[in-house]
Amino acid sequence: MSIKLVVFDMAGTTVSDENYVAISFQQAMKQHGYTVALEDVNPMMGYEKPLAIKMMLDKYETNVKKIDEDIIHKIHTDFVDIMIDFYKHSTAIKPLPNAENTFSQLRSMDIKIGLDTGFSRNIAELIISRLGWEDKIDIMVASDDVKNGRPYPDMIDLMKAKLNILPADEVVKIGDTEVDINEGINAGCKYVIGITTGAFQRHELEPYHPTHIIDNLSEVITIINS
Repeated sequence: MSIKLVVFDMAGTTVSDENYVAISFQQAMKQHGYTVALEDVNPMMGYEKPLAIKMMLDKYETNVKKIDEDIIHKIHTDFVDIMIDFYKHSTAIKPLPNAENTFSQLRSMDIKIGLDTGFSRNIAELIISRLGWEDKIDIMVASDDVKNGRPYPDMIDLMKAKLNILPADEVVKIGDTEVDINEGINAGCKYVIGITTGAFQRHELEPYHPTHIIDNLSEVITIINS
């Protein structure tokens, strides 16, 4: 069957991220007394952020009684505030190389373009607005639009339902983290593509068995046409 939908992650896959997200996450944790290492934060960046916060607390908080929904909510609120301030004002926000050209080529092939993300919708919509992508994509689903974020397939399933795409083997998933790959596998996507432009390097993606690993988004077109 032909490909009908390509689902891209955002930060690190289509949107340039020089550790901005991880540093913002680190800052939010620090505001609540937790000094977390970036090497611990980076592998968590594909997850929905409240879950990533809980995972960090599980690692850094020795008193399990302190880990509850209240502290997770407070840290997440601070993270969202930091990220919104960054994406509103930073001049560093830009597409990754060949992102927009790849979108354009997919459109010319009558393939829908979806974005999914570990961000909440307010952050994701701000990024799309800053980049002027409203008319360059067909659908965006954020982690707070569904019951379960990545690695569960809920975001891809919601896209398929909204776009009336039934077979999963008409879908491609692309992302830069472990959970992107596992999301694509769990959704049954025909191609699950890891990309080395974000949080994970090639050797870090390989253990999760994507169908392909690429270094540039332009390679997506070649894979679909193969």
